[in-house]
Amino acid sequence: MFKTAMTEILGVKYPIQCGTMQSITKAELVAPVANAGGLCCIPAAMFQTKQAFMDEIKKTKDMTDKPFGVNVGLFPEMTTTVTAQERIDWVIDSGVKILETAGRSPQPYREQIKSGGLTHIHKCARVRDAVKVDNMGVDIVSIVGTECGGHPSMEEVTTLVLIPATLDQIKKPLIAGGGFADGRGLLAALSLGAAAINMGTRFMATKECPVHENFKKKMIEAIESETLLVMKSLMYPLRVLRTPAAEKVIELEGKGATIEELAPHISGTASSGWDTGIFDEGMYSAGQIIGRIHDVPTVGELMERIVNQAVEAKKNLDALFS
Repeated sequence: MFKTAMTEILGVKYPIQCGTMQSITKAELVAPVANAGGLCCIPAAMFQTKQAFMDEIKKTKDMTDKPFGVNVGLFPEMTTTVTAQERIDWVIDSGVKILETAGRSPQPYREQIKSGGLTHIHKCARVRDAVKVDNMGVDIVSIVGTECGGHPSMEEVTTLVLIPATLDQIKKPLIAGGGFADGRGLLAALSLGAAAINMGTRFMATKECPVHENFKKKMIEAIESETLLVMKSLMYPLRVLRTPAAEKVIELEGKGATIEELAPHISGTASSGWDTGIFDEGMYSAGQIIGRIHDVPTVGELMERIVNQAVEAKKNLDALFS
């Protein structure tokens, strides 16, 4: 059931990835996703030492014997002396075989990744970037539409358009993200030719996800229009939950604020609410599917539901064509 190029390459049961989320996709969430048949990646950027990273890998391996991955961001990092190259070496030394990169071009690291025996997923947000990494020889291309929580492209192209537009120009399997929350979305993505879906926001509203219960409650109460695209003036858009801080950033950007004026509002405060459940300060990534979250199941329950919904949706489609 649901055998795709993604499941075969990665050795997972279902073509479903839990999106990588800084400080959130730790062992407590990664292992349950793996045990339920999906893919989830630990963000290496959370760790400033190799030992701390290895401790998290061991913790995850103690909780699952199924495949999981590590994400290494290729964005410039101003607060660390650890390079992306060093973090990729950590992954190789850890024995984890799945690497997800995102941000800048992975070209400078391709030889290191290939010689390290890693299966390489690169996540991007534009068709032309997907084409470039496809030509570089990555194993799987991942792309996100403007609906996604986190960083979409400045072009604001929807996932429904991005999937076929990308597949028309690449040869490698595609993981599609942005706007997915259930089995109907999974079937739609597979119908368009994607090999899997990537869901981040929906997995935040699960029992195992290590965010405050107040945030999960807020997600249930929110509607689909309660996200904002901030930081567009910096050419680095970020889709976040509508909060006082996010609205302040939109206000400042509308007045032509400089990066120096925006800095106090966009840096250093983004994670406190995950732990405290108080959202008066900081910004919190969330996709438009937040309006389609109505409960907080376990990861296993969510995965089973998605698969069953996809099966049922397929039956309904078959009936239309019979």
